[in-house]
Amino acid sequence: MNLESPKVQVEKSAAYLFEALTDIKNFEKLMPDNIAKFEVIDENCFEFGLKGMPEIKLVKKEATPHSKVVLGAASSKLPFTLTAQLDTVSDATTDVQLFFEGDFNPMMAMMVKGPIGKFIETLASNMHKL
Repeated sequence: MNLESPKVQVEKSAAYLFEALTDIKNFEKLMPDNIAKFEVIDENCFEFGLKGMPEIKLVKKEATPHSKVVLGAASSKLPFTLTAQLDTVSDATTDVQLFFEGDFNPMMAMMVKGPIGKFIETLASNMHKL
């Protein structure tokens, strides 16, 4: 299952956004209002929970300076990645788009597609808070 957020333009440099996204404690600023838990496990891992949803642990998997940050599920039960793609528009403006890729059975995909789509859209629209 592949989902993508709308592309958002942020009035920050790609270098600034890359540094902010590789510091995982900053993901708390991007979370939706209905967050029930956010806990930093270490510099590469955090766990969060939204009301009515199971808690999810994310680990930083890959970071390509100033262009891409990839987070993945810490558990192999529900394998997925969340990729932030950064595209420089100017020295002080960057386009950001989030991509979700998950390997779910069709029933699970049908159940989670809506909530995950809304979740990554919220993360993207909150990028200006970094």
